[in-house]
Amino acid sequence: MSGQTDLVQLRTLIDHVFSMRAQASGHRDLPALCDRLGLPQPPPQEGNTKAQRADASLAACPDRDLPAVAEAVLAGEALTAHERNDLQDALWAGRPHIPIPARTRRELAQDLDLGDHIRYAERFMALLDSVWVLDHDVFGEWATNQPSLRSNIERHIIRFPGDWSAETLFEELGAFEAPHPRFGRFLEQLASAAFLPDEPAQRTYVEMANRHLQPLGAQLRHDGEQDGYPLFHLVGNGRGTGRGPRNLIFATLGKPDIRFTSALDNDIEIAERADQVLVYDRPVGKDGLRWHELRAWWQETRQIPQGEDAGKTLYDRMEACLPSNSPGQRNLFWLYHRIYRDQLDDAPALLPEIWIHWDPKSVRVRGDNALKNLRMDFLMLLPGGYRVVLEVDGLQHYTRSNGAEPDSGRYAATMAGDRDLTLRGYEVFRFGHDELRDRNRAHPLLTDFFQQLLNRSPQQRT
Repeated sequence: MSGQTDLVQLRTLIDHVFSMRAQASGHRDLPALCDRLGLPQPPPQEGNTKAQRADASLAACPDRDLPAVAEAVLAGEALTAHERNDLQDALWAGRPHIPIPARTRRELAQDLDLGDHIRYAERFMALLDSVWVLDHDVFGEWATNQPSLRSNIERHIIRFPGDWSAETLFEELGAFEAPHPRFGRFLEQLASAAFLPDEPAQRTYVEMANRHLQPLGAQLRHDGEQDGYPLFHLVGNGRGTGRGPRNLIFATLGKPDIRFTSALDNDIEIAERADQVLVYDRPVGKDGLRWHELRAWWQETRQIPQGEDAGKTLYDRMEACLPSNSPGQRNLFWLYHRIYRDQLDDAPALLPEIWIHWDPKSVRVRGDNALKNLRMDFLMLLPGGYRVVLEVDGLQHYTRSNGAEPDSGRYAATMAGDRDLTLRGYEVFRFGHDELRDRNRAHPLLTDFFQQLLNRSPQQRT
């Protein structure tokens, strides 16, 4: 994702640094300073103080040029760590970055072993210096009689390993509350050979970090070499949305009549025929949506005393929405629950007749701008934000006139819908109806398919 640069803040931060540099320069040096930073040339010296000339130069700089000026300040000026970080945070906020929530940061810190990093103590301190503010201001330690963060890290991490855990270090650095781009930069630097010149140690760290990043649809990706060592960058991997759905509309017996009760909060209501639609509106965590969570929702909302009864009635309700003229679709649903009957509680819920898109108007009315594949046969929400769509294709997907004639237009529309879903972070798997028509023949096929699907590692999903 990317945010928006606060240009007012960026201008203020540049002004702070530029004004001090201008005051330290002579009148004759000011044009060269402006040229070095990419600022407009100052007005002539006659009758103007250095401060007035500097102010006029910065005021003449258009907003669009401020990021380039900030880059020049960062690259060429001697800055305090506070000045550097404030400028970087303002600049990076408007650039694409990976949002990493506080919970993921903390779980990653709890899993991080600093042993390999602190073998290279000077490099490790340089790493921290490159990202964080480790020292007080000039008189801070003397005035407060309190050790600086640098002193504490050298004592509790370097000299006496084990005094502080990685989680404590992150807490002291402010890493849990830091802006997303800065935390992402920190993760990259922890993988850098400049600070960890040991390829096996680099890869051990990256493997650990990626276990926590994969559910967000992100990873530290091997992206070339640097001085003979692997180079890693934090990137989105195109799988896993990193978001939980707000509303799951499924097991529908017809097109739902939806209205927003709060458009700001994305709260919806089924205006008519609510008994023909199921809407799961609870948060879906990073472990996906499992059967026991769906059953618990059903049991509570329907006030069913026994969990076993709730499971049976929920299954019956979902099965009832499956089209009677599609034995393949019904077999897939029945066989999934048969295959996983002994582990069903922790198995991903198989949601039938799921609405992926919704449009109040018909495809005929919407025309060429209509969304494709509004409703899909099945959806599974797997750990890590992975959304898997399963489709059972009958003749209607690629023929017309009740199967008598091929229809390339229908087939093209189906494929276009699949491409759209893939780009939105879904995986689409299609079965031919004839593969699933016979339950006995379909059983081994689906057993093998679901075993491979559900046992994949996060790396295999990318």
